Amino acid sequence: MKKIMSLTLAATLALGAWPAAAEYKDEYRVSTVVPAPFPWGLAAERWAELVGERTEGRINMQIYPGVQLVQGDQTREFTAMRRGVIDMAVGSTINWSPQIVEMNIFSMPFLMPDYAALDALTGGPVGERIFELIEENGVVPLAWAENGFREVTNSQRPIRTPEDMQGLKMRVVGSPIFNDIFSALGANPTQMSWADAQPALTTGAVDGQENPLTIYTVLRMHELGQTNVTLWHYIADPLIFAVNQQIWDSFTEEDQEIVRQAALDAGAHGIEVARAGLVGEDTSLIEEIEGYGVTVVSLSDEERQAFVDATRPVYDAWRDRIGADLVEMAEESVANR
Repeated sequence: MKKIMSLTLAATLALGAWPAAAEYKDEYRVSTVVPAPFPWGLAAERWAELVGERTEGRINMQIYPGVQLVQGDQTREFTAMRRGVIDMAVGSTINWSPQIVEMNIFSMPFLMPDYAALDALTGGPVGERIFELIEENGVVPLAWAENGFREVTNSQRPIRTPEDMQGLKMRVVGSPIFNDIFSALGANPTQMSWADAQPALTTGAVDGQENPLTIYTVLRMHELGQTNVTLWHYIADPLIFAVNQQIWDSFTEEDQEIVRQAALDAGAHGIEVARAGLVGEDTSLIEEIEGYGVTVVSLSDEERQAFVDATRPVYDAWRDRIGADLVEMAEESVANR
């Protein structure tokens, strides 16, 4: 009798283990905005590779760049992941800010003067709070990477002062705070997709844009007339590795840990490649851009302060929209970095 019960228990346990395995999909769709060789795409690819290797193929992640899973509308990515249309994503805080307004903390003009300040936010209480908000919205955040500091470029003239921005037609991303920032500087911001921006820059319908330098170089923006670059570090664009809650719950605890650790490792790799040639004594990326005949302006502290002052009304207005407590937390983190 005991033998029969033992066999029955063993069979039950065995059968109980099968449904979890059977729930795994043949493919998990991972959304990104850009593919490799951009650091963003490289980070996503590394994540998928590590998970595939470490789970011995149990979890097969496929990258879908160009936010093709939401018809190219990157501001819909987070909602699609929350609803299960997208399984996973390596997404931008800018693109997810329409759903979680607190993510605009990283778009507060001139809050973060350097990479140490950015690290203080993502690696401190601000980053923890952002992750909590993501979880409250039915998505599991795992790790940080980055797209980088967004620098300003244009085809008309070097930009050293807010006055140099007057009248410039600037392509910006689809988040209201960007319109506010560039309007405060006297420019004429226009929101458009990158597919529309490239011909607009080429024809001169738009004078300039703002993006990390890794985006600038891979897309060879000097060939689009963007021959003036100003390094002003006005905002940064952190990236977040995340998984739909139901997908996450379908994984075993062992596989959850594998996916999380792989995201942490891929995030570290993404940050490394996003900063290559831009930090410390290695300025090779800047030198590469100058080699194209591009004028690269590095602002002095005094010059940068003029931009800080010009955009302060925007900063103050968005403090209340984001939440004064979170902004104060961010300011403290930056000050103590």
